[in-house]
Amino acid sequence: MAEDRPDVNQGSRTVSDNVTWVLTDGKAGTHNGALGLAEAVGLPVVDKHIHSALPWRWLPPLLWPKGVLGVGAGGDPLDPPWPRLVVSAGERSVGPALEIKRRAGDATFCVHIQHPRVDPARFDLVVVSAHDRLSGPNVRRTVGALHRVTRDILDDAAARFGPAFAHLPRPLVAVLIGGANRVYRFDGKTAERLADDLAAMARNTGCGLLITASRRTGAVNQALLREKLRDLPVEFWDGDGENPYFAFLALADALVVTGDSVNMVTEACYTGKPVHVFHLPGGARSKFAQFHEALAASGATRPFSGRLETWPSAALDERSPLADEIRGRLRNAGAGV
Repeated sequence: MAEDRPDVNQGSRTVSDNVTWVLTDGKAGTHNGALGLAEAVGLPVVDKHIHSALPWRWLPPLLWPKGVLGVGAGGDPLDPPWPRLVVSAGERSVGPALEIKRRAGDATFCVHIQHPRVDPARFDLVVVSAHDRLSGPNVRRTVGALHRVTRDILDDAAARFGPAFAHLPRPLVAVLIGGANRVYRFDGKTAERLADDLAAMARNTGCGLLITASRRTGAVNQALLREKLRDLPVEFWDGDGENPYFAFLALADALVVTGDSVNMVTEACYTGKPVHVFHLPGGARSKFAQFHEALAASGATRPFSGRLETWPSAALDERSPLADEIRGRLRNAGAGV
């Protein structure tokens, strides 16, 4: 990590070379991914929320003129000294990130996550999903989503929650349940199929179950799952107290994850344990389908159909190589990271 030192004044370009700004509009998926990558690089992180002013909120970044930051009331100020590193994510952050880059020049290294809808060469590095079909010398593709889960977080959660789940039999299977979205359905019939498959797996293997559901699962579906699994060794988080999600990832010997959340599946694959994907109805020819095909082809996941499978699997860690590359390029540019 760089040592604290005074801001470096490069003419009119004042740059603080030991800080990372994370620029997002606050949406959970993009925000967590940008923070996760920024934290992995190791510079102190300043989280900046973007709220675009009119008319820039309506105009694609390709049409923004030079000199416009486009930040309106309700967002965080973007004023010099400029950071050594910018990690931006999402469409709303493209215009401000590029203007910071224009004003700071080579003194600020700019990384954008997701397709920027402008020439990627305008950034120092662009990170996109493999299905985005964007290429270039400074474009890096990932199969999964970037996230904030780390080994330290998992180890801490395992130490704190482990005693509470020690009564459950092994193998221990974490079940991460999402729900309906714009691509997938999660109705009563689907919930019943999932419950029957989980029950069959538990009875055939004697495994214990750690189950967490989301708001999108729905109260009726959650009640159905609880009723179907009530006679089995299961801990079903009811939403009270601290969320044991990280502990479930850490303590499980294997995982079952519904396929509606790229983030949830990616975080499960980060553990390096067998990940079984329960596919919900829908999603054909979608980006979700391409994501699942790529993960299955890599050996990271298999479809779940009521059987607990084991196979050699490696942790899916696409964040560390990206952070290593960014640190190396910052060092080459004279920033101590």
